[in-house]
Amino acid sequence: MRRRSLTPRALAFGILLTLLAASPALAAGYRYWSFWEGSGGQWQYATQGPSTARPADGAVLGFRFAVSQDAAAEAAKPRAAADFASVCAATPAAEGRKRIAVVIDSGVPADAPAGDSPPQDTPRTACAQVAPDATAAEALTAVAKPLRYNSAALLCAVSGYPKQGCGEPIAGAEEKPQANATPKPSAQAEPEDGGPSTSLLVGLAAVATLAAAAVWQSRRRR
Repeated sequence: MRRRSLTPRALAFGILLTLLAASPALAAGYRYWSFWEGSGGQWQYATQGPSTARPADGAVLGFRFAVSQDAAAEAAKPRAAADFASVCAATPAAEGRKRIAVVIDSGVPADAPAGDSPPQDTPRTACAQVAPDATAAEALTAVAKPLRYNSAALLCAVSGYPKQGCGEPIAGAEEKPQANATPKPSAQAEPEDGGPSTSLLVGLAAVATLAAAAVWQSRRRR
């Protein structure tokens, strides 16, 4: 009995399944310090990193450590209010200096790296009084030493937390509902966008080529 050969469509489909099965799983989130700016009492994801942003006198800055998805709309916001008056009320204005309200939220234990835990006084606030041209990073340094950055200027630790790690992807992390959530590390640094990998695109092109060859071979045998 003569065996029937695979049709071109079946052959291409089989190759595609093999490529997809071999593709690495995408990370579900990133563990990092996100950077926020207060506006009208609300938090907005910063469009610059703390090392380049130069807030004006009376600004409110927020820093939140969490496991978040790679999108600003899904990032975990600081849990304290973006309220300059309440943070800096006890710090009088000084000539030649600007006041910046800083909110530091080290997050929840579930988001902490293995073997580490957030400080008990989180979230906390402080009023930084810095030079007129100071950056957000300098304002944070004034109230939350020690800071740790990586070679790409990504903020890795605030007040020594966490002890290790910096913006690492969390494979298979579960999305947790957050009461005040509306995640990309920033210097403000950008993690990978989660689009199709180069290997997958090359594989798909190979599928199309093999399918076309199979069709040609099938027609030749007729």
